[in-house]
Amino acid sequence: MNEKAGHGDLAFVETPIRVRYADTDQMGVVYYGNYPAFFEVGRSEYMRQKGYPYRDVEEMGYYFVVVGLEAKYYGNATYDDIVIVKTRVTEVKSRGITFHYVVTRDGTLVVEGSTKHICVNSDKKPVTIPQKVIEIFRDGRTA
Repeated sequence: MNEKAGHGDLAFVETPIRVRYADTDQMGVVYYGNYPAFFEVGRSEYMRQKGYPYRDVEEMGYYFVVVGLEAKYYGNATYDDIVIVKTRVTEVKSRGITFHYVVTRDGTLVVEGSTKHICVNSDKKPVTIPQKVIEIFRDGRTA
């Protein structure tokens, strides 16, 4: 059930985010630690557009816990810029999933990163991802 890039869903879901003043540091650029929050917005929108909002997964008693995060910074964004967070799934396993993100500003690469998640139940025990959810990730289908 391991799906690497090239075999799974390669379609990016694009999410625009307007940079808030609170997102910036003393130098007026987006603080590096805020990009993971942008990743989360992109991930939530990805799931929504694929027809399975994260809220629906939680209502079933499942949660995706972040167990790994990578980010590489190429540029910056400032207050009131609109950044585009492009999100896709690059790996699906029975209990885990990896999302890949590309953040751009005016078409220029700002940050690229990924998050690895493991599926847990309401008791915080690792479990298999529900079949309906895994099919959406693996096949890139909409509901």
